[in-house]
Amino acid sequence: MLFVWKMEWMCMPDKIFQFVLGCLCGLLVTPLGFVVAQTDNNEVEVNAVDAEVSELSEAELMEAMALTSKAFRSAASRVAPSLVTIESYGGVSAVQGRIGGIRKQGEGNTTGIIISSDGFILTSTFNFIQRPPVISVILSGGERHFAKLVGRDDTRKICLLKIDGLTDLPIPEMVDESKIKVGQWAISLGVGYGDTSPAMSTGIISAKNRIGGRAIQTDANISPANYGGPLVDVEGRVLGICVPMNPQSQAVGAGVEWYDSGIGFAVPLANANKLLDRLKAGEYIRPAFIGIQSGPNPLGDGILVNKVNPDSPASRVKLEAGDILLSINDNRVNDMLRLKQLINRFEAGETIRITVKRKSSGNEEDLELPLAPPPTNSKEPLALPKIR
Repeated sequence: MLFVWKMEWMCMPDKIFQFVLGCLCGLLVTPLGFVVAQTDNNEVEVNAVDAEVSELSEAELMEAMALTSKAFRSAASRVAPSLVTIESYGGVSAVQGRIGGIRKQGEGNTTGIIISSDGFILTSTFNFIQRPPVISVILSGGERHFAKLVGRDDTRKICLLKIDGLTDLPIPEMVDESKIKVGQWAISLGVGYGDTSPAMSTGIISAKNRIGGRAIQTDANISPANYGGPLVDVEGRVLGICVPMNPQSQAVGAGVEWYDSGIGFAVPLANANKLLDRLKAGEYIRPAFIGIQSGPNPLGDGILVNKVNPDSPASRVKLEAGDILLSINDNRVNDMLRLKQLINRFEAGETIRITVKRKSSGNEEDLELPLAPPPTNSKEPLALPKIR
């Protein structure tokens, strides 16, 4: 059964997609005479249509397909002047050698995108596990400039770089996150491998509010070629910055094992002025860490604390093995997955309110727990890619 998706994002200045959609709507209907349409609130409607519709000729179909390809290239060309290739030297990798064909982090080039006319550039943390002493940025016109690492956010896996002495750099248009729709076209772009034109992969936005509400999800393939590059719509507007992420882990390197798997993430930035100001000020934003090892509670609600790490936030509020963690900020904690989802919403330095049931007394207590960053000597091995 074939379906037609009616999407409001097919509005381009040159009207390419109006033509393509108009042509294809005449052909791609179901044998039973139904059309599936996506409404503004992302609900799916099934509408009956006249089963007798005219079909496209072979020539018309070929022309429509060619115009679709042209639309993708047009979108890429609009944002291409804002893309940069980033080379870093001397950084320390989180892993050794190559993993399933992926170069190790800190080795080779990556992509970035200009976000201000005076030289601020965003990229992913993929090549910045440690601070490389030398960072070189190649603009779209081929000019090479040295850059410095200003700030980083390990919860969103992004870094902010700065090249000095430049003005009037081209910046792309950003899409407000509230205007991003599940099901709309998405195009991932990257120049990390030094091509004269951006590497491109197309797909759709498959989910929103992922990774603690920080990311959108796409099935467009995302890999080291476009980490740090933009995810754009069919008008060449930036939906987000492509980064390696894993919903189950905030560890260094987490997410790269999913490269080109059809599960990719991008961080929206249209309304991120406060975040960017923090990065411009040199802030290092790190994931939240509680410091407990836990498991299911065999007696009912919550999760059982099996061990408390010494000198951790949990130890400072005197959590003990055998205590039961019931909720975080009034959100019930039913299993380990839910615990990770809740903690992913916060950053180190924030304070959360937890409810625990004490083993010693059986009483419930509400505690204020200031979150800390993970220990610096904590290392989680990078999982092998599952698709190559």
